[in-house]
Order: sequence, then C-alpha cells, then structure tokens
Amino acid sequence: MDRRSFVRNSALASISLTSLSLVACTTSPDVKDDNKRLHDDFGIDELTIKELQEKVKSGKLTYVALTKLYLKRIYEIDKKGPGLNTVIEINPDALTIAEMMDKERKHGKLRSPLHGMPVLIKDNIDTADKMQTTAGSLALEGNVAKNDATVISKLREAGVVILGKTNLSEWANFRSSRSASGWSSRGGQTKNPYLLDRSPCGSSSGSAVAVSANLCAIAVGTETDGSIACPASMNGVVGIKPTVGLVSRSGIIPISKSQDTAGPLARTVTDAVHLLNAMAGVDAKDEATLKNTQPIKDYSQSLDINGLKGKRIGIEKNLLKHHEGIDKILKQALTQMEQNGATIVEVEFLNKVGELGNAEQEMMYYEFKDGLNRYLATANGKMKSLKDIIDFNTKNEAKVMPYFKQEVMDSSEVKGGLESKEYLLAIKKLETLKVYIDELFRSQQLDALCGPATGTAWCTDQINGDFWTGYGAYTPAAITGYPCITVPMGFVNELPIGISFFGKAFDESVIIAIGYAYEQVSKNRKSPQFQTTLKL
Repeated sequence: MDRRSFVRNSALASISLTSLSLVACTTSPDVKDDNKRLHDDFGIDELTIKELQEKVKSGKLTYVALTKLYLKRIYEIDKKGPGLNTVIEINPDALTIAEMMDKERKHGKLRSPLHGMPVLIKDNIDTADKMQTTAGSLALEGNVAKNDATVISKLREAGVVILGKTNLSEWANFRSSRSASGWSSRGGQTKNPYLLDRSPCGSSSGSAVAVSANLCAIAVGTETDGSIACPASMNGVVGIKPTVGLVSRSGIIPISKSQDTAGPLARTVTDAVHLLNAMAGVDAKDEATLKNTQPIKDYSQSLDINGLKGKRIGIEKNLLKHHEGIDKILKQALTQMEQNGATIVEVEFLNKVGELGNAEQEMMYYEFKDGLNRYLATANGKMKSLKDIIDFNTKNEAKVMPYFKQEVMDSSEVKGGLESKEYLLAIKKLETLKVYIDELFRSQQLDALCGPATGTAWCTDQINGDFWTGYGAYTPAAITGYPCITVPMGFVNELPIGISFFGKAFDESVIIAIGYAYEQVSKNRKSPQFQTTLKL
C-alpha cells in the first residue's frame, strides 16, 4: 500500500532521498560473508526450461530427480544457509506429481513446454491439495481450498510440478501503510538474495526471490500495483504483469477487481512467456476475461531478437536525471535500444498519476472489502468477512501485528458498497489516466512506454516500513490494467535494477518482443551471491 501511495503522491523523489538507500544497513562493513557461493554443488543453477527439458530428454535427469534437487536447494538455502525464507509451505504431493510426469513422458505424452517443471505459487492463490492458502496471514490458517484457482487448473493441465507456496507481503501489502515488504505473520521476513539485509520488495517477494535464487524453475506472482514489477526489479528477474482479463483471477484472494492479475516470474523472458502461455485464457468465473475478444496467442512467437527494430518507445523524461547510478545504466539501456533499431521519445506520463490524488486508494478500499467478503464467504477457513479478520488480528495483536497495524483494513471496512458515490467518482477519475495514456500512445505513435521499475533496494525495516525511492514506471500500467514486462537493466553497487515496458490493452506480444530483444542485447541477469550486507 505504501508503494502505491508514494508513487501517486510523489512520483519524483529527490536525488538525496534516493541516495540514502545505498547506505549500508548495518554498521559492520567488514562482516565476513560465508554465504557468498552456494551454487557449486547444485548442478542446474541458472538453467532455463529448455535446458532442463534437454537434460531430461537425454536421460541425465528425471522430473523426480529435478524436483528433489529443488527441494534440497530449498532446504539448504531457504531454510538453512542464508535463510532466504521464501517458501511458506512445501507441497507434500510434489514428488508424486513429478513421478506421474515422468511416466507420461515415458509413454510419449508431453503436455506443454512446462511438462514436469517445478513451480512455486504465491500464497494468495487457491490450490485444492494439502496446502493452505493464507495470504501470509495467521488469520487464514486452516484455509485449505475446495477448488483450484483457475490459473492453477491451467498449470496442472500444462504438467507443472507444484513445489509449494511462497511467502508474500501479508495480504499482498494491503494491511498497513507502513508495512515491510516480504514480511507476513505466518511466513516471517523474506530476504533479498543479493544483499540479505535489503528489501525484496513486494508483494510477490517470495516468488521473485525463489526464482532469483534458483529454488524453482519459474514462479507465479500477483500484482495490483507493482507487486510483480517491483520484486522482479529488486531481485534481478523477469516479471510479466498481463493485461487485466488475460489471466483469470478466480480463486485468488483479491484486492481490486479493477487491477488484480496473476503473472509469471522467471530468470529469462522466454521462460516467463512459457508460463504466461499456460496461464492465459477465458474463464466464465471472471468476467474481466470475457472482455478479451482476441484469440489466445502463443506469445513465444514474439520472442524475436529483432523485436526492437522499428519500435517507438517513450521514456519518462523526469526519470532521466534522478540518481547518478541509475541514470548511467538507463542511458546505456536507451543506447542499446537505439542501436538495435528503436526510436526513443521523451514523454511524461507519471505526472498524470500524481493528479489522480487518492482515487486509486479509495477505489481499492471499496473493492478490497467487497472482493474479500465474497472470497471468504465460500472459503474453508473460520474467517467469513473482513470484519472477522480485523477482530482476529486485534485479539492476537502480539503475534499478528508486532511491527505494524491494520489501518488500511480498518479504512476499507468502514466503506459502503460498490454503488457508493465516492467509489464511482474514484473510478471515473481513474478512467482519465487511461484516456491520457491512450492519447499519448496515439499522438506519439508509440509501441511502448518505459522507465526504471524501481530505485535500489532499501534496508529492510519492519519498524518504520518500506522506504520508496521515487521510481515506479509500472504504476500507469497497473491503474489502466495494461500489460507490463520488467527486465533486468543492470546493477548499482551490488543491487539489481529493472526496466519496465508497458503497452496498450492486450498488447502483450509487442512488449514481449521489446523485452526479449532488449534482454538478448543487454544480458544483465547475474545470479545472486547472498552477501550479508553492502561492503563499504
């Protein structure tokens, strides 16, 4: 929530504020880093889906062996080692699923490019198995879903092996205005794998960190405003936030029916696209998916090394001189795009976000209460309403709210229904951004808009909450419901930074082509080394 408020009210923070996030989080710059290299014995570090499938095809691996490798990796690095704390629950059926995928392959059946691939799922997505779905909240302990979320049904059809559930910012960062990204009362604090005392951003922190640290092949996250883009950026991975309506939200604990979507996180654009292909589709249980009148595409057709050629890409000009370290890698990125056939156009689009005032926040208050009450009414847990959640948290304050409270939930609970005048006015105001963005695309003949996804990761601070550094080129895509892809852009000191490209509604093919081509000419992904802190 704090991220959304910050971007909305102060999209362009000062250079001095941004620079603060590079200060070491501890006073011990000489801390010996015993966790720097934990990759040597793993054997499949940084391997893509294609490379993993080739190992299985050649007989060097089975899906059972692959699943065991990732489970061992989770135990050694997530639970021991540096203790990244990304996985909130292991799927006890993982090896059984892997064994079934091995048998199917032996008999000549391959369901999709994801057949047998180990996947982690964010813990706000229903899985009808032995795992819980809790949004990281102790209030929802015992909520074992009766049915798979639609997106999970589609992934099972594609043949994935669900390894487990990932930690997240509790309630997908919709509990308090000073929450700490990656912390939940059920799961504790997820750590950034590059510098362990830094924020992993949120709310899809666990999914992004797990992918970055090679705890799985691919992972599923969700986004309302930045919850895929921000953790993708700060953890050095690729994230795709689809157009609202491309992927069903049925069976996902909601925040906003206007902006929520699930999306893929991966180490490469190609792998993210394979996951997106499996997730996309029309669902009668989610009316937003019925708005997509285009046939479902195979987005792997957009993986074109020449995808930048002839493209006109708008860059938010107010982010061109914002922080010297980010300026340097952004300039390099723009030069690489131009050298590969793109035309860069300086434009302004974040200024319009600031003009929306509190409209996005008000809309979310209303939609969160409405959507959560609908979800809980049919869920298996003891909580049946937002009021029940608030009361539980209050009664169990010491365990549930040791660092920050629930004023966002309180503000949501007092709202009326979706017929309320205040809600309808907020929706109307938010529509003006869509009109503005559409006109910007038309008048400048743009294929995409872009900018740095985030600043550098700040020090994790559960007492004061997150320290947002003035970036967030993804926010207009979130508010309009348009697609966005975030790709590694480089490093400032030890910290990864991503660049976000967003396009028009259901223009995933265009932004994937741009993101893939940029990825191939820049090659900015570097695996994390689990350093304890920034060494000054």
